[in-house]
Amino acid sequence: MANTRSATKRTRQTLKRSLRNRSVVTRLRTMQKQARSTQALSKDQIRALISAIDKAAKRGIIHENAANRRKARLNRALAAGKIA
Repeated sequence: MANTRSATKRTRQTLKRSLRNRSVVTRLRTMQKQARSTQALSKDQIRALISAIDKAAKRGIIHENAANRRKARLNRALAAGKIA
């Protein structure tokens, strides 16, 4: 348990932040699974996935290098014809 008022506040902030971040990561994971499983993925869906990855990296939810890696794998799968 937190001993000071500031530590209590930090605990509350951390809980709120981690809930928000978890929902973003879950949404990203779901979008990526849909991209891998669906054969006919539209350009709008791909653009939305790349945009979501960029936003998560910009906000610090996922690391910048992790975002680049995810986008590279998506583009490689697109080029190989595995997606759409």
